[in-house]
Amino acid sequence: MQSVRNKTTKKVKTTPYDLVSGVVRLVSLPEVCIRVNEMLEDVRVNASDIGKVIVQDTGLTARLLKIVNSAFYGFPSRIETVSRAVTVIGLRELRGLVLAASAVEAFSKIPNEILNMVKFWRHSVYCGVVAQLLAERCHVLHSERLFVAGMLHDIGKLILCHRMPNEMAIVVERCKAEDRPDYEIEREVFGFDHTDVGGELLKVWQMPKTLEEAVRHHHQPSEADEAIMDVCLIHIANGMTLIAENGLELYGETGEISDYAWQTTNLDPSVMDEIFHDAGNLFSEALESILPRSYRPY
Repeated sequence: MQSVRNKTTKKVKTTPYDLVSGVVRLVSLPEVCIRVNEMLEDVRVNASDIGKVIVQDTGLTARLLKIVNSAFYGFPSRIETVSRAVTVIGLRELRGLVLAASAVEAFSKIPNEILNMVKFWRHSVYCGVVAQLLAERCHVLHSERLFVAGMLHDIGKLILCHRMPNEMAIVVERCKAEDRPDYEIEREVFGFDHTDVGGELLKVWQMPKTLEEAVRHHHQPSEADEAIMDVCLIHIANGMTLIAENGLELYGETGEISDYAWQTTNLDPSVMDEIFHDAGNLFSEALESILPRSYRPY
């Protein structure tokens, strides 16, 4: 135990911004995704305008049409064009799907020997599904944005593993040896954790502030000054995902979910059984439609 700790007595001299700046070209979003994000801030933009931009990227077009025609949405008739997809699911949800699909694709180019990428993305997708279901229970407007926030809540881990592989290997080792959360040990090793790095990446990507805040504060929701409901929902969804993965016997009745988050959302642990039940089929459908086959174990 002590020998593991001795490896990390000095914090790494870098910042989340340094890490993101050093990798942003490699994991940059496609120009189409950036353009769509900008266009959605313009009230004059319509479904046809968005469709014309997205179809310039044939790979992204194919992924989006696959998603909207999947059982995750369950539309009665097949959707053949992006402009029709925008009309049916809405501009805001389309932005989320463009971002989610683009982010998965961007990070698929990075080799990663520290994290199990199948497990990482399964955790992320399940968290997104649970977050959206929780948001619907809370009658949150545009609840689909919580799916995207859940999908990307741990994205900072991928940058840390890529930029600081030796240090992250020590973090993983210490998590197992000390039975402590990874973000606590990351703070001891780096002086910050994966939530800071993820938040910084979304800031550089010029994503909505609500998404940045949800990623940046999902382990410490009481520290958020903005988008507090979104932050608390992702916090709860992440805790529920860990419970689903590891069982109640490891995490107790409500795991590491804070009372602050329950109170802020006006939810309580009694909602978990219903959410777990509803999340099952949606998770399988989202996994099938969003993740590349290489990230699926079947």
